Amino acid sequence: MTASDQKSDMPKNIYTAQATAKGGRAGHIISSDERLNLPLSVPAEMGGDGGSGTNPEQLFAAGYAACFQGAMGVVGRRMKVDTEASEVTAQVGLQKAGLAFKLDVELRVKIPGLDRATAEEVVKAAHTVCPYSVATQGNVDVRLVVLD
Repeated sequence: MTASDQKSDMPKNIYTAQATAKGGRAGHIISSDERLNLPLSVPAEMGGDGGSGTNPEQLFAAGYAACFQGAMGVVGRRMKVDTEASEVTAQVGLQKAGLAFKLDVELRVKIPGLDRATAEEVVKAAHTVCPYSVATQGNVDVRLVVLD
């Protein structure tokens, strides 16, 4: 079987994002459509200059928070509950793991207007739908926190 035969059996992407990094953590990132075009800086906590640029952990946190909030919308529509006013704050930590590094994530969720049990049900279901949650499952410690 050739690589092209294997590829035809794979599900087709709905959307593909592309970004290029140059200069590592103290460099620059740009997306193929140039909508994302940002300098990177190493946080002082990691021994960097703490410059004005963003960093991979902030970008991951932003992406995960937005994706998870969107997944809650999908779940909310299925459950016939309103999640439109919800907020998701993602805290992404970087940890040493021997000679490597790993991520630690906490998703802090507010869903105004829902009782706690329903909010927890929405969050738990969203965690099975969100592509970031699916991708990190078994690889990254992700804690779900439902706030009042």
